[in-house]
Amino acid sequence: MTIDEIRDNFALLDDWDDRYRYVIELGRTLTPMPDDEHSAANKVQGCASQVWLSKQLEHAGDEPVLTYLGDSDAHIVRGLIAILLTLYSGRTPQQILAIDAVAVFDEFGFREHLTPQRSNGLRSMIERIRTDAREALATTS
Repeated sequence: MTIDEIRDNFALLDDWDDRYRYVIELGRTLTPMPDDEHSAANKVQGCASQVWLSKQLEHAGDEPVLTYLGDSDAHIVRGLIAILLTLYSGRTPQQILAIDAVAVFDEFGFREHLTPQRSNGLRSMIERIRTDAREALATTS
C-alpha cells in the first residue's frame, strides 16, 4: 500500500470512528515482528504504549536503504506505525529526511484526534527513524 492509497481511503471516511477503525485495520497489515526484535534496543522511548522499531540497513548499489519492522501493544499505535512505515521503510536516508511525516499526519487530521501522549509517542517514533537516517548518512559519507 502507498501513502496515496491511504490518503484516498482516509478522504472517503468522514467519521472519526471509521477513520480509527481504518487505522486499526492498517495495523493488522504490519509484518509480524519476531519476538527477539522486541528488545530494549528497539524500544522507542517517549511512547505511552510499548513501541518497537527494528531497522535493517541494506545497500542497494551505492545508496544505503533503511527497512523497518514495527510493533506495539496498542492497536491504534500499530496503525500509526503502519502509516509511518509506508512513508519511511525501504527508503534512502536522504528520502527519509526529506519526508515531513508530521505534516502528513496533520493532513489526515490526527493533531486534533490523538491524545497528547499519543502525539508525543508519534513524534518519538518519527525522531527515532530520522536519527537512524542521519546515522546511516554519517557512516556512508
